[in-house]
Amino acid sequence: MTIAAPTVLVVEDDPNLRLALRDNLEHQGGYAVEEAATVKEAREHLSRRDFQLILLDVMLPDGDGYSLCRALREEGLGVPVLMLTARTLEEDVVRGFESGAQDYLGKPYRLRELLARVGAHLKRGGGVAPAKVLRFAGYSVDLDRRRVDSPEGAEVELTRKEFDLLAFFLKERERALKRDEILDAVWGTDVVVDPHTVDNFVSSLKRKLKWTSASRFSIQTVRGVGYRMEIERGS
Repeated sequence: MTIAAPTVLVVEDDPNLRLALRDNLEHQGGYAVEEAATVKEAREHLSRRDFQLILLDVMLPDGDGYSLCRALREEGLGVPVLMLTARTLEEDVVRGFESGAQDYLGKPYRLRELLARVGAHLKRGGGVAPAKVLRFAGYSVDLDRRRVDSPEGAEVELTRKEFDLLAFFLKERERALKRDEILDAVWGTDVVVDPHTVDNFVSSLKRKLKWTSASRFSIQTVRGVGYRMEIERGS
């Protein structure tokens, strides 16, 4: 039986550092590595597959590692994050941990130390506990209590399926979801439901969330596919 190599995502905008990291992680660590130079590219990689560790630079062309890490935690993604940065003041390190990172390594780093830290995180495995409260555009979604609060603090009354649909959209945000995929996740694989049921529930959900063209989120129709939830950056 072949054991799959641990998966690592390297998010680093410096092409030379990114290539060196990938080469060393693949050849000395034996890991399966993918690269991203921006927050957007990192998001695209994370939407396609699961990773067991993220090596995350703090300063990126279209954002910063702190915000990305914090957003991933709010979305329920528990993959461990090791931040790599030249910013090593105490307040920077504290900010990294407060954003949800598990480790923080200053540049320039020693290769053996980096590989040792990567190995330790991957051996530990399991990541961190998934977030129990998801937030978007001022809304708060408590997964345990099955409660949604509006930006004004009022409870949004959702049916069981509407809540499950919203939670699924949030966990799979920015990804085009087929109607069949949505039906399987929300209604179950052993239930026969008209695919257009999804359309009715999406309309009801948007109405209860008081969606307008000015809202900081949207549930977009993807023609011939299904739906995609988009959330304004920083929301």
